[in-house]
Amino acid sequence: MITTSALQVRFGDTTALHPLDLDLPGERIYGLLGRNGAGKTTLLSVLAGFRKPSAGAVLFDGAPVFENVRSTSRICLIRDDGMVGDGTDNLRDVLDMAAMLRPAFDSGYAAELLDRFGLTRKQRLGALSRGQRSAFAIVVGLASRAPLTMFDEAHLGMDAANRQLFHDELLRDYLAHPRTFVLSTHLIEEQSPLFEQVLILHEGRLLLQSDLDELRERGVSVTGPAQVVDDFVYGLKVLSERTLGPTKQVTVFGGLDDERRALAGRYALELGPVAVQDLFIHLTGGVP
Repeated sequence: MITTSALQVRFGDTTALHPLDLDLPGERIYGLLGRNGAGKTTLLSVLAGFRKPSAGAVLFDGAPVFENVRSTSRICLIRDDGMVGDGTDNLRDVLDMAAMLRPAFDSGYAAELLDRFGLTRKQRLGALSRGQRSAFAIVVGLASRAPLTMFDEAHLGMDAANRQLFHDELLRDYLAHPRTFVLSTHLIEEQSPLFEQVLILHEGRLLLQSDLDELRERGVSVTGPAQVVDDFVYGLKVLSERTLGPTKQVTVFGGLDDERRALAGRYALELGPVAVQDLFIHLTGGVP
């Protein structure tokens, strides 16, 4: 269980996080979304105990986090730079250190992940490419088996195949060893299938906290012949449009009543779930 009460972070005259109250039950996968500068990295740093709050409190399973080894040893934050050690360290040294700091660390699982990502324990951290560094950081994060594991844009630099491997492994290991994950990402559509609940930060404030299914119900996609779709959505709040030949898909904000759904059936229009990214863009002020 992660809870914050009136959590606030300031940098001089700048407020990065306004008073924030969170209540996140354990053993779930949370998606943390927000535009650049929304406060995502700041929030994760405070939750991990890397930064002291300017005001308010952060509790993990009822215990303070900052300067509390009993809490921080059960928390793992993988940051967006992928650096999980000194650049002169080889991967073996980093893994050995991680095993010392994280009681639940699984060295056998780490070795398995190294093989799957094409890495070796003899490689030096500073010699890895950007994508390899991200992959190794993910190895450390997953193998930590920390009750609270957070990834802040951990996929940066990774190709599509390794990002898919990350998604598959996270879900597989979560089912085998339930724990709490928080994923901060700009690849919303790619990673949203993992989310059980979505948190949206906007300008340092919590704009929304919602189960993924409930969030998707805030909009509907309508697909069919272009002119028929245009007529059907007339007067509705349109979030996005996509056209392929004579077929058009329009995403609208808000639910459809029974009468309009019956009308869609009569015109053989296909109704589907809304893309989380479309909702995110709309809720945070539209396309800049």
